[in-house]
Amino acid sequence: MTADARLREYERRFRRAGLPLWIEGYSASRDVFNRAVPLLGLVFFGEMLGATSLDWSLGVNVAAALGGLAILVAAGAVVNRIRGRPALALPEEVGRVELAAFVVLPALLPLAFGGQWRSALVTAAANAALLGLIYAVVGYGILSILRWALARLLSQLASSLALLIRAIPLLMIFSVILFLTTEMWQVFSEASVASLVILAVLFIALGTSFLIARLPGEVRSLEREAGGATADLDRRQRLNVGLVMFVGQALQVLFVSLAVGAFFVVFGTLLVDSGVLESWIGSSGHVLVSIDFLGYDGVVTEELLRVSGALAAFTGLYFGISMLTDDLYRREFLDGLTSEMRETFRARVEYLRLRSSAATARS
Repeated sequence: MTADARLREYERRFRRAGLPLWIEGYSASRDVFNRAVPLLGLVFFGEMLGATSLDWSLGVNVAAALGGLAILVAAGAVVNRIRGRPALALPEEVGRVELAAFVVLPALLPLAFGGQWRSALVTAAANAALLGLIYAVVGYGILSILRWALARLLSQLASSLALLIRAIPLLMIFSVILFLTTEMWQVFSEASVASLVILAVLFIALGTSFLIARLPGEVRSLEREAGGATADLDRRQRLNVGLVMFVGQALQVLFVSLAVGAFFVVFGTLLVDSGVLESWIGSSGHVLVSIDFLGYDGVVTEELLRVSGALAAFTGLYFGISMLTDDLYRREFLDGLTSEMRETFRARVEYLRLRSSAATARS
């Protein structure tokens, strides 16, 4: 293989590992948003409909849409001329000017056609959110990280289950007792959907904050152990490594939470019948599924799912904190990750050497 081919192979390897920011010279305008030009163009010109209104007739809406399209094309031509490109050329590099135009110009159409300021704000916010999503998915390799983390999940389950088994005697006794209390069923049966959503967001935020708080130290430790004498990572590259570690740990927490939730759904289906529910919450509950199990009529109710979900969320938070405070788990998780990262760091050494050699040869 030629030096350039080997460099491309190393860069593909970094992307597959969820570490695209390890590629030297990685640029958001060239390597992220340029790849999304077809999508951005489709959204940009599709938003000419922002010039229309449901209160207008069909003919007026058609005229307004065509006028909006003309404004967008003219604005794109102006941006191209500012960049020194032909007026109708596709952008070779999507920089700050193009991104600002993508957010601002479509939002001006509802204002220009009917003073629809709410629609303008929604359009600008949606376009900005789309750019953020594209940068996260492409720029930080979210899909590659998820693929990498899911591939490692099975090998990590042994460590996760070992930690859970050590916590089960106290955790499961506490959870089963909570599950069989009248107050637990009354609270979550009567809670509004909004309250449950807020509670779920609170648990997720707490668990995420615990993970994020420990990540900088873990990333530096991993860089010292696996990096050896390689060139130091910059801030964005460390953030990329931290994102890989965060997704790996978050998937384990999610798996354990789902497993515990499924256990309590089965447990409640077998033990909590309509008579028990009547005595606990004053009704037989909202039955979703009836199951005939060896002559026993089990029911899955909305209330059962609510209580099981609450206990699963509590278990996930408990497990996430245990992951950070249990030294044995941290060693097992980091040892496995360190061994994989050590190979990637070695590849990075060779990659940097090849880049340096290629640059010297060109000069």
